[in-house]
Amino acid sequence: MFEPTTSYQPDPHRYDTMTYNRSGRSGLKLPAVSLGFWHNFGDITPFEQMKSLVFTAFDNGITHFDLANNYGPEPGQAEKNCGLLLAKYFKHHRDELIISTKAGYEMWQGPYGDLGSRKYLLASLDQSLERLGLDYVDIFYHHHPDPDTPLEETMGALAQAVNSGKALYVGLSNYDGPTMEKAAAILDELHVPFIINQNKYNILDRTVEKNGLKETAYRLGKGLITFCPLEQGLLTNRYLNGIPADSRMAHDPRFLNNSALTDKLHKQVVDLNSLAAERGQTLAEMSLAWLLHDGKVTSVLAGASKPQQILDNIGALKNTTFTDEELKRIDEISQR
Repeated sequence: MFEPTTSYQPDPHRYDTMTYNRSGRSGLKLPAVSLGFWHNFGDITPFEQMKSLVFTAFDNGITHFDLANNYGPEPGQAEKNCGLLLAKYFKHHRDELIISTKAGYEMWQGPYGDLGSRKYLLASLDQSLERLGLDYVDIFYHHHPDPDTPLEETMGALAQAVNSGKALYVGLSNYDGPTMEKAAAILDELHVPFIINQNKYNILDRTVEKNGLKETAYRLGKGLITFCPLEQGLLTNRYLNGIPADSRMAHDPRFLNNSALTDKLHKQVVDLNSLAAERGQTLAEMSLAWLLHDGKVTSVLAGASKPQQILDNIGALKNTTFTDEELKRIDEISQR
């Protein structure tokens, strides 16, 4: 393990310009833009690059780093690298950080990998803490509803995570509105601080609007943090003129390949980019601002491969106000 170092001195003004939103009706605030470790923190990324990303994030008020047990490649590697970064550079700033993780897929062989089982969730949390080098995480998520495990068992495991001191808060990920409400009722009975939902949401993907999650979370006073806010880079200027050779679509087709960029989608992206330009924003800035405009999204969870992308994401906070006409045009373009 690295020895703590004083070679990194965070910007003393890092909290001056970031917006912090309360997660639902809880006492926890999250930065409006959070840093996701899904990509670019595995064993194919140079450590110096990871370091520059987390330094840029923290220097600009991003206090929330989001992980999962299987983020890599290889699975578990993102947590290991995060643990190295925390130990070497953030030893004296742990209480300024929100570290979250979740129990995802493909961590070990055999019949005990059911995503909702008590055995899997608690074993996964113990392993995550070991990789991160931490005594606790701030938020521990149930990653995905598990039809093979009773909801009561899954929520009981989350309760034990909190009662054992290994998690301060819990969250639910990829739930729909009705299932989340049932889970929330169980967690309330167990006096578990369930404060946030993590779901995919962006201009092009409105699933949380259609399945009731967004409105139910707001009604129950639970936060919402949205992953893939830029639809894997489609809602940026990267693909306006085709597929760049250095893009994720060109060199990492695990989650986004060239078949996704249909003529219809390309036209939507071009038209959305034109509207963003009218607003004096980039497409990425408008896309993030749109998620935050109505106060129902606590934080947008964005990854980055370059420090400038983090700064660009934060730039969205300069204007999160939309006219009714702009919102109507966004819906007409994205939902046609």
